[in-house]
Order: sequence, then C-alpha cells, then structure tokens
Amino acid sequence: MIIRTAEEKDMPELLDIYNYEVEHGLSTFDLNPKTMEERLVWFRDHNVGNHPLIVAEEDGKSVGYASLSSYRPKEAYAATVELSVYIDKNYRRRGIAGKLASAILEIARERDDIHTVISVITGENEASIRLHERLGFIHCGTINEVGLKFGKMLNIENFQLMV
Repeated sequence: MIIRTAEEKDMPELLDIYNYEVEHGLSTFDLNPKTMEERLVWFRDHNVGNHPLIVAEEDGKSVGYASLSSYRPKEAYAATVELSVYIDKNYRRRGIAGKLASAILEIARERDDIHTVISVITGENEASIRLHERLGFIHCGTINEVGLKFGKMLNIENFQLMV
C-alpha cells in the first residue's frame, strides 16, 4: 500500500467511497450523493494551506483517504482542523484507516499552522471511536440526537487531539 498526496485523477474513486457512505453508512450526515462537480470543489479546497488530503493506493487504485478540513469558517479557528477518514467498503478491516489517520496526523504535527485536530463522529460508529481513542484523541462530549438518517435520530461524539 502506498500513502500519497491525493491527485485529481483519484476523484472518481474518492467520490464512490464517499457516496457509498452517504447512501449506506453513518460516517456522514449527508443524505444525497454528491456530484463530481461538488466533490471537485471540496478537492480544490485541499492540499492548500493546512488542509492536506492523502490517499491510500492499493492494486493501482485509491482505496481510502484522509483529509484535514476547516473546522469552522471564522478566522480564529484557522489553526483548528477537522479530520475525516473514509475507506472503500471492500478494503475495510485491513488497518488502512489507522495508517491514513496516523500519516495525516504526522503531517499536522509537522506544520506550525495546525494546533488542534477535531473529529466529529456519529455515536454509532464504534470502529471510528476506537480508532480515535487509539490515536490519543480525547472525548470532548456528546451532542444527542442531532442528525436524522435512515429514520433514526443520531448522536455525535466530539474528539480532540492537540498536535
């Protein structure tokens, strides 16, 4: 497996990975699949400043990605970023999420313009919660029943890591 900076050529696979979660998973509260145009806007917001986007490549294809994105739009939050990690459904349970998360956190630690990494995780996403705990994130609180997906009100769990 190769971990590298994401390129525009990865976008069809990254779009498929994300849209699978939109339609079948709890990793995002998006309810409608994204178009390529929408995700290209997202892509172009990354690998600029303190918003890296990396991919895991296996068998010649992108099978997962990790990104650090804006946490909030107000200027005072500039040194705080939000972590996202998504893995192709056919490549899960192979340690790829941990390798991607570790790699992007190493990038964050090397930068002077990142102070805090936040993760907002759906309460039912136990695998992601365990991953963040292993990586040293601290649980900062639960917000109950804030998202309606698949007919169920879902909680979010907030995690923080100072880098």
